[in-house]
Amino acid sequence: MDSTAEAKSKKIERRYDTLGKKRKRSIRFASSEVAVLPSMEDSSSSSSSPTNNAPKQNCTAVASASYGLISVIGRRRVMEDAVRVVPGFVPVEDESGGYDFFAVYDGHGGSMVANTCREKLHMLLAEEMKEAKAAGPLDWHQVMCSCFMKMDQEIVGDEGNDDMSGGNTMGSTATVVVVGKEEIVVGNCGDSRAVLCRGGEALPLSRDHKPDREDEKERIEAAGGRVIDWNGNRVLGVLATSRSIGDHYMKPFVIAQPEIQVSRRTDSDEFVVVASDGLWDVVSNSFACQLVRNYLSGKTDMTTSAEAAATLLAELAMARGSKDNITVIVIQLINAASPSTPSTST
Repeated sequence: MDSTAEAKSKKIERRYDTLGKKRKRSIRFASSEVAVLPSMEDSSSSSSSPTNNAPKQNCTAVASASYGLISVIGRRRVMEDAVRVVPGFVPVEDESGGYDFFAVYDGHGGSMVANTCREKLHMLLAEEMKEAKAAGPLDWHQVMCSCFMKMDQEIVGDEGNDDMSGGNTMGSTATVVVVGKEEIVVGNCGDSRAVLCRGGEALPLSRDHKPDREDEKERIEAAGGRVIDWNGNRVLGVLATSRSIGDHYMKPFVIAQPEIQVSRRTDSDEFVVVASDGLWDVVSNSFACQLVRNYLSGKTDMTTSAEAAATLLAELAMARGSKDNITVIVIQLINAASPSTPSTST
């Protein structure tokens, strides 16, 4: 990091200690190189929004209080990240309440796979959940794995295995967070990440799928592949993530099977940060949670706070020299059992 970027990073970090004392103001990026996509949203977004087009539900319980997101191209020439938020994507049907859907997709080789996941994966998951509930108790591991596998199969579609385009040579990570009344479920495939702030502590809800992770390297080598250090550890010297949706030419070394973590919600749960590696490459879990926590505690408007906190994380990543696309979602949590819980009906 050069001296100018380092100075910007330190200046941004110093702002957080006094955020509660400052008046509200708009947040601008430190670098003119940043291009912001028109995807900034919060829980008050209309149902016509491209990331919030779920059917209207008469929800009587709330999974999350509010959210804010930002997706920027950063210093890359093309935008390959995609983001999807669908409040109430599974309606309230019984005492279990409804579910909110949040996902970050980080494409590589092109944006096609990430964009396809953005349009389809939440619908596949809703279908899987509906079928699973009809058969008995919901098995999150089975539901998530089936959803990711179907999404991976749909990427190629009618192209055929001999067509070296589309889903054969492109891929995307997928970090999916489903927030329910009683649990937070994360399905992760790739090196995007979800982190929960519980009582001021940063708790990872996913593990990055890197080729040099010991268990991932063993799996790749057992399948006949190799991890080669070529500008960083890569599968066959090509791909820097060991799991993804798409990338069919890299199978069986790169797989689409997600790792799933189901966490019971507690009264100490404050928020979840979901982001692509454009953030996590330069900002630690603990500092990201400290930043968001300090910011939210100094604001009264919860929706604006979540949105602006996501923007500040992206701004900090840029100041610290991130060279990738940056996508961040901040999900603010509340006790869904509280009688004072506001509605998230859209």
